[in-house]
Amino acid sequence: MYHMAGVQLTKVKGLPMKKLFIFLLGAVLLNAREFIGKVPLVEHAKEVHFTGSRLISPELLHNILHYQTWGELFVYLQVHWFRALFFGITVGVLVVFLLHYLIIGPKKFSHSGKGVFVYSVFKRVVHWTAALAFVLVIPTGFMMIFGKELGGGDLVLTARYIHSIGTVLFIVSFIPMFLMWFIPMLPTLDDIKWFLMLGGYLTKKKVVVPAGQFNAGQKMWFWVAMLGGIVMIGTGAMMYFQDFHLAILDRFGLDQIDLIRIAAITHNFLGMAVAALFITHLYMSLFAIKGSLDSMISGNKSEDEVKYMHSSFYKKLKKEGKI
Repeated sequence: MYHMAGVQLTKVKGLPMKKLFIFLLGAVLLNAREFIGKVPLVEHAKEVHFTGSRLISPELLHNILHYQTWGELFVYLQVHWFRALFFGITVGVLVVFLLHYLIIGPKKFSHSGKGVFVYSVFKRVVHWTAALAFVLVIPTGFMMIFGKELGGGDLVLTARYIHSIGTVLFIVSFIPMFLMWFIPMLPTLDDIKWFLMLGGYLTKKKVVVPAGQFNAGQKMWFWVAMLGGIVMIGTGAMMYFQDFHLAILDRFGLDQIDLIRIAAITHNFLGMAVAALFITHLYMSLFAIKGSLDSMISGNKSEDEVKYMHSSFYKKLKKEGKI
């Protein structure tokens, strides 16, 4: 027999009393919350007691454990859709243009004569700066999206750094490009006609296409790159720096980590549009029209090409006596 606090404990058959005592003590400790009341392990996300970042406070654990609306949506898209959509859109665009090239082929225009001067040295430098930015940003963006398939590690980390460099180059080119092409990129009635005939690209023949200095396709790419670029810079900065505090979040009932989730969702969807249109822009510049890239090297565009593919601009130049 065992004596404890005046209470006699009888040895249980096959189970020493010391082990039984340790088992009971452990059970009590493991269920202590039931004895002393349930105390939350972390602070509730809406009960803010930190004036600094919420990402380095106990609220982070709450936000991870309790996804809230944006967390559930972000995880669902991240796990099931983002990679599939990026892959599908990219492959789809490439297949469409491959078929176009094989079935219809590039348009050919005469390059005899001095051509039409359309782009100054300054405009060409700004354009090539922006082009380099996208050449860095888009492939590295894909590398980060498909980081798991690439094995992660230093390769993806390097891609992130290069992505940031490309972003800086885009910021440098953004203001001059926006200012010098804002007016000619504004929509006109010609743009509706251009879309109705898809710019004349669905026929092998040379047809007169209603378009100013820039056609509707170029304008669409410009505005997505400019306006979408601003949003992508902002959302990208949120994901890159992460640890920041915005008092305005409290007014909308948002946690900082939720704002980052919204930024990631927005960044990814815009990234799909930018990637698809950038591939389109490359195809049109390098393959759809023979020699069209020369205008961004010499500044001159074939008069024959301007006459057909930018007919409204051609008539304007003829009227002004510039041709």
